[in-house]
Amino acid sequence: MSNQTNTLRVGMIFISMIFFIFGFVTTFIITLSDPVMEAFDLTYTQGFLVNSAFFISYAIFSIPAGGVVKRIGYKNSIVVGLLLISVAGFLFFPAIRTESYPFFLGAIVILSLGVVLLQTAANPFVTELGPPETASGRLNLTQALNSIATWIAPLMIVALILPAAVPAIAEGIEGVTGIGIRPSDLLPPFMIIAVLVLLIAIAVRLIRLPVLSQEGAGNYATVFKYRHVLLGAFAIFCYVGAEVGIGTAISSYIVQPGMGGGISRELALKFVGLYWAGAMIGRLFGAISLSDIKKKELKLVFASLVMVWAFIVGYVTLDFSITMALTFFGFAVVNYALMQLGKGKANLVLSVFAVAAASLAIISMLSTGRVALWTIVTIGLFNSVMFPNIFSLAVKGLDRSEVSLASGIINTLIVGGAIIPVLMGVVGDAFNIQLSFIVPVLCYLYILYYALIGSKLQPMGETAAAGPAPK
Repeated sequence: MSNQTNTLRVGMIFISMIFFIFGFVTTFIITLSDPVMEAFDLTYTQGFLVNSAFFISYAIFSIPAGGVVKRIGYKNSIVVGLLLISVAGFLFFPAIRTESYPFFLGAIVILSLGVVLLQTAANPFVTELGPPETASGRLNLTQALNSIATWIAPLMIVALILPAAVPAIAEGIEGVTGIGIRPSDLLPPFMIIAVLVLLIAIAVRLIRLPVLSQEGAGNYATVFKYRHVLLGAFAIFCYVGAEVGIGTAISSYIVQPGMGGGISRELALKFVGLYWAGAMIGRLFGAISLSDIKKKELKLVFASLVMVWAFIVGYVTLDFSITMALTFFGFAVVNYALMQLGKGKANLVLSVFAVAAASLAIISMLSTGRVALWTIVTIGLFNSVMFPNIFSLAVKGLDRSEVSLASGIINTLIVGGAIIPVLMGVVGDAFNIQLSFIVPVLCYLYILYYALIGSKLQPMGETAAAGPAPK
């Protein structure tokens, strides 16, 4: 039994590293849309195509990826995914050197193929590494580590891309506008990603991992019969679309006069980092609340440590401002308090957070200044447990032969990250960027429906009153 436990621990450590990688790459691309708009002189709609190019692969490749994982196994699928990310990273060199935006988008598509394969393998791997009743807690823990990467990614843009733009302004380079970002300024981070991910792929190939059986009669025909899987896939569409759309729009939104209280573009990107850091904090709370820890006192101790971490994150991210750090700390305390209303149940926590996220977006739409800024940025705290909770609810009741296939179906609808931001961009161009947040509000309302009704286990064609599926 101890050997099995140690093997599962090795698996969790390994998979946490993979969550960090695809979390970093995903958020880096999402946050990059604003600098790309400046570098290539694009409109909102054109700039948001960065996200569309990344997330469109989920629609095309996720179901085939589920078949790949079932055929070659979790470990080999992850190695292939890492190699695709590395190859794409190197392709950015010719794309940026030729200053070709279509080539740049093409490299993003290849990058996203690797991320799709990683995510299709990683999520079911975590759910199978222990008891089903604590699957949501394990997913929240790995997603929390994923969110550490999403916090770091915008800071990397601030550290590597924005400083490179300053000399361009000082030298008076012709055609450089705004803060002076040029296509060539985007290159260094991609080269770093390409080299590091290649080294990690080699290391992963040499690691011994637990082998999880996928034997059984499950196929796509059987999986498509589960209503909660399909409705859960659309909930993922709404969640990812809303999260990515908001994350994409924040920096453009809060630098407008009256919106964020007059902050700089650099500080705006740091607030984007805080938005993604909110997901990290919320998922750490989720890992604690939805875990199998029995003692309430111990849970409270862990939660208190996370609150301290929230203050530190806010302090470091926002230019060492105690006032802003305390503001973020206060929202984190509210986040944990609202999580307790869910009483440790994934669907109830999801419903509470959907209401909170929609309410914050509406308040931001109807306000200005620091109220508009903080209410939109702290939605990240309430996005936090949505993906792991939706995913765990969507694969509940499936056997091992069906889980990787269901993961492919669910991940297909991550394409919401390609569609919702563009819809927001269209609304922003037609009216204003503030009004565009009505799109994620509608997404959160559907998630509320899924949490309370759509996640109940029943085959297609049956009503909720007919009872659960015979699993």
